[in-house]
Amino acid sequence: MRGYAGRVAPKPQIGEPAPDFELPGTNGTFRLSEHRGERVVLLFYPGDNTPVCTKQFCSYRDRADDFAALPATVVGISGQDVASHEGFMAKHSLTVPLLADVSGDVAKAYGAHGRMGTKRAVIVIDEQGIVRDRHDHRLGLDYQSVDQLREALDKLPAAA
Repeated sequence: MRGYAGRVAPKPQIGEPAPDFELPGTNGTFRLSEHRGERVVLLFYPGDNTPVCTKQFCSYRDRADDFAALPATVVGISGQDVASHEGFMAKHSLTVPLLADVSGDVAKAYGAHGRMGTKRAVIVIDEQGIVRDRHDHRLGLDYQSVDQLREALDKLPAAA
């Protein structure tokens, strides 16, 4: 399948199984398969303490109640290590758990990796582990707000 500008659309596509993974993070080890039965949102982002990423995660912090009310487990994923993530969280009082994909393997498995490393993308996974929504940011200069994340989750069918 071809996406914009004739490029191949990133995998996994909507309707396909989400690849399982395990990564260290600011709240301990995260394994996707341990979250079956709940919705999961993966927020791939280029890097800690970069201007757009800082704005993105601070926007979630500033709407902490709305963010916490999202009907999903939400995690951020980028290529920095846990120590970098912990410093980023402490510096900006962030509340979203961050996962360390130092090898870039998880970003690659989700089609969120480019020449410069992790690209900004949002992947929504349903209770059965199927990708139900994805938003790949072409330039990485914008991000999905809490309201846009809620809209994506609200489109999912009710759990069986």
